[in-house]
Amino acid sequence: MLLTKCIHPQLLKALGQLGHGSWILLSDGGYPHSTACNPLAKKVYLNLTQGLLTVTQVLEVLKSTIPIEAAAVMTPPDGSHQPVFGEYMSVLPEVPFEYIRQFDFYNRAMETNIGLLVATGDVRNFANLLLKVGFVRHAEGKGIY
Repeated sequence: MLLTKCIHPQLLKALGQLGHGSWILLSDGGYPHSTACNPLAKKVYLNLTQGLLTVTQVLEVLKSTIPIEAAAVMTPPDGSHQPVFGEYMSVLPEVPFEYIRQFDFYNRAMETNIGLLVATGDVRNFANLLLKVGFVRHAEGKGIY
């Protein structure tokens, strides 16, 4: 039995292979999964149908599974903020967020430190999210990297 909300075997395996400083891409249903992600990243497809699962639903599970140190959202080319950003920030109130314009976001997602892509069925525009894996702090103040 697991003590985490996450029970998806492929996702758990991929998360277990990441370390401090690795990044995870949670993508919406319109994201170019095969052409705008590190080709070596593990890919987990949770896009069963339109609207299932959403990036927020996956984020809720991940926040109880891994430490999250930082996040970045994709903005439209004009840099405008999207309503979904507030949702992500309410799920991760202590995490700093970066805003990255669409085509710069695609370039960032191609970097070698993107270790996992989770494809969702989220139908909201610009619902893409990058998460930086943090590290576990212990009572003595020391961390495991």
